[in-house]
Amino acid sequence: MTGPLRRTRALALAAIVLGLLGFDSVSGLMGESGARPAAGAVLEESRARVRELGITIGRYQPGSFNAITDVAGVKVGHATLIRGSGRLMPGVGPVRTGVTVVIPRDDVWRNKAPAAAFVLNGTGEMTGLAWVSEAGFLEYPIALTNTLNVPRVANGVMTWMIRRYPGIGISDDTLTPVVAECDDSRLNDIQGRHVTEEDVVRALDTASGGPVAEGSVGAGTGMVSYGFKGGIGTASRRLPDGEGGYTVGVLVNANHGRREELIVNGVPVGRRYGQAAEGGGRGAEGSIIIVIATDAPIDARQLGRVAKRAVVGLARTGSTVRHGSGDFILAFSTANVIPHDPERPTFTMTHLADTHLNPLFTATAEAAEEAILNALTTAVTMVGRDDRRIEAISLSKLKALLEAPLPAR
Repeated sequence: MTGPLRRTRALALAAIVLGLLGFDSVSGLMGESGARPAAGAVLEESRARVRELGITIGRYQPGSFNAITDVAGVKVGHATLIRGSGRLMPGVGPVRTGVTVVIPRDDVWRNKAPAAAFVLNGTGEMTGLAWVSEAGFLEYPIALTNTLNVPRVANGVMTWMIRRYPGIGISDDTLTPVVAECDDSRLNDIQGRHVTEEDVVRALDTASGGPVAEGSVGAGTGMVSYGFKGGIGTASRRLPDGEGGYTVGVLVNANHGRREELIVNGVPVGRRYGQAAEGGGRGAEGSIIIVIATDAPIDARQLGRVAKRAVVGLARTGSTVRHGSGDFILAFSTANVIPHDPERPTFTMTHLADTHLNPLFTATAEAAEEAILNALTTAVTMVGRDDRRIEAISLSKLKALLEAPLPAR
């Protein structure tokens, strides 16, 4: 494990320990803003990413951090809100929620990034997609949060943007923020809409490159995936020089799937693991948000094709994309700049030929699959509203199931 990754893991464990000791707020840990760990987070065994467990997904190698931030210029920030315990008091708590932001690059307002989206199943929301689809670019950060907090988080993004670009809505264009949601009401007082504009602004202000905190952090704090504690996961792939040397990074908020569906590296772990406890939810439909970044020089049409390949990675983990699932995928490229207000009527973009897209498709599928599994293996057990407990997947049991011979058919 590299130094920065080791530091990130140590800070994550420190945040949980401080929460167990009763501290109400811890600021700046793991690149988070306004994090407030509390006794709702339970550490029963050291957590690890899938590669640290000896699980290799696919054939391409990851980047330095195996994260979306391996695409140069991309930054990620979190605000994690954990406070209160016991019986649900709507509007008060317990609180198990947060916000996660992805900044495509510095000054993305004036230097727009080609972008596209794909909606696999639309039982959910990602705001701003009509404009992304029409314009073919992204011009502000992406924010992830819970379902009922979407308007407040959008306000936070607008506040942050207006502070940097005071002409917005006066002498400059207006904006329609991209905010994606998943339902964390199994653990969180979702009616309370506890993520504030200030939380969003702090997450954006403290967003950084390098290692990314995963699991029960930010927008992933209250999420449940495949009947286990889910949340934020990330991974990346770097193509060999002979295939362009490009990087693809993926970040997910995993809140989808049923226990019996989970597949890890081809092994039906969910069926062999055992039933989910109450709260994990046999009847859960869930949702997943997938954000893809690349430095490959591809346009909006091609990014739409790349976005669809994340579905391959999602399916490899067992998802069948249930009726009540909201599965939204957004992809952007940092290779080209679309100017905000060009002085001339034309500008130049470098364009990768479609015949060279296949390695990017494969890299996207691999990174999406690994990001989802990282969300599971890094998340910690969480006790939320009404003392509902969502267990983290046992890493020792996971390893045993992967090493055990599969029964004969």
